[in-house]
Amino acid sequence: MQTQTVMFLTELASSVTLSLLLLIPAALLLLYLIDRNQSRHALRRNYPLLARFRYLFEHLGEFFRQYFFAMDREEMPFNRAERSWVYRAAKKVDSTIAFGSTRDLRATGTVLFANCAFPKLSEEGVDTGSIVVGPSCRHPYRVTSVFHMSAMSYGAISAPAVLALSKGAKSADVWMNTGEGGLSPEHLQGGADIVFQIGTAKYGVRDSQGRLSPERLQQVAAHEQVKMFEIKLSQGAKPGKGGVLPGSKVNAEIARIRAIPEGEDSFSPNRHPEVSSPEDLLDLIERVRSISGKPVGIKAVIGDHRWLEEFFSVIRTRGEASAPDFIAVDGAEGGTGAAPASLIDYMGLPLRESLPLVVDLLNQFDLRQRIRVVASGKLINPAQIAWALCVGADFAASARGFMFSLGCIQAMQCNKNTCPTGITTHDKKLQRGLVVSNKRKRVANYARSVRTEVAMIAHACGVTEPRQLQRRHCRIVQADGSSVALDELYP
Repeated sequence: MQTQTVMFLTELASSVTLSLLLLIPAALLLLYLIDRNQSRHALRRNYPLLARFRYLFEHLGEFFRQYFFAMDREEMPFNRAERSWVYRAAKKVDSTIAFGSTRDLRATGTVLFANCAFPKLSEEGVDTGSIVVGPSCRHPYRVTSVFHMSAMSYGAISAPAVLALSKGAKSADVWMNTGEGGLSPEHLQGGADIVFQIGTAKYGVRDSQGRLSPERLQQVAAHEQVKMFEIKLSQGAKPGKGGVLPGSKVNAEIARIRAIPEGEDSFSPNRHPEVSSPEDLLDLIERVRSISGKPVGIKAVIGDHRWLEEFFSVIRTRGEASAPDFIAVDGAEGGTGAAPASLIDYMGLPLRESLPLVVDLLNQFDLRQRIRVVASGKLINPAQIAWALCVGADFAASARGFMFSLGCIQAMQCNKNTCPTGITTHDKKLQRGLVVSNKRKRVANYARSVRTEVAMIAHACGVTEPRQLQRRHCRIVQADGSSVALDELYP
């Protein structure tokens, strides 16, 4: 009986092998005929079957460049050296390097910090002092950390990712910005301080016509964890562009959180329909602040900055009480899940130009102490955060840095629902790889490591804590190879 079974299996294997040997040539012949006779692709028509390898190699090239060919500091938008630092910080492993820097210190625009002859000893350092945002509000917000979590919307990132980020933010004592996708149970479950972002579609605080709903706004503000509101005018990767949430993605949970109809396409206008002037914007800020009782700020990518001069002039006329409690300056290098290349590549000013511009205008109009400044846009490591503080920011915020701490590998698939790390996908099988109990620790480790090394830079510059950093502490390499202090570039 056993011999017969073996003979049967052998014959079956031979039959399957023969069938495959016949099927493979038949399949290749079919593909050849399809390519030869189709009319859409010239390469496939002229080189049937062979041309298909071009598309395969083109797809694989992105991954080969990342892992085999690109140097440590060559990739965009973030290079291997930047990502590796975040990974090591998140895992709380040794982040030291040997033999010297691989960073080119001669390139135009390179940031250098001016160490002093007598740096502060570790024991001379002090904890970063707290800052009160919105001191005249019914519920002002006292903030200690200089580094926080920038906007990432529920829906754009997965529920496990939101929960891990919230838990990590709570542990590290940093705020978490909801993005324009509304307030989810995962945001609250993690226990973090929340900055609720009001986008142009008013998701989460809208009525049936898409206008601001006082009732829904009060419901959101009633959560003690919600500390501030941020009115988004524009974001880094797509200034001047709204978004479309396809109806296929608007499930019951998304519809409930965003306050939109289930299964229907939802459009975000490219601006707040009721805001077409500085006066209108101040009216909206005051309306949100009076209803919520909490600090209210704005987020914007700076392009034509003349509107800011008009905006600040109107504030001076109305009085400082009318001003936003903070301005989040987003650089054009900011990221998103999906946006037109023409906007990602060409629209808006990078943070290195827009941040000093905004800070200087605030000083010019004597509003710097009234309006706090948050810097955002590819700030993922301590040196970048220290640069922002030197320029004049009160806080720095990052989204993609925290995505790396979750395990993001820069697969560039945020818009395809195929994120291999489970961060930007709603595929349950892929989400399984994101274990909240582990990733929450990495999120917290990353935030703490950034703060520790920003303080280390501050001590090397001779000040006791990061917010004492000044423009004279930072230098920028010029085209001729020499460096100039920020206070000379921006007196």
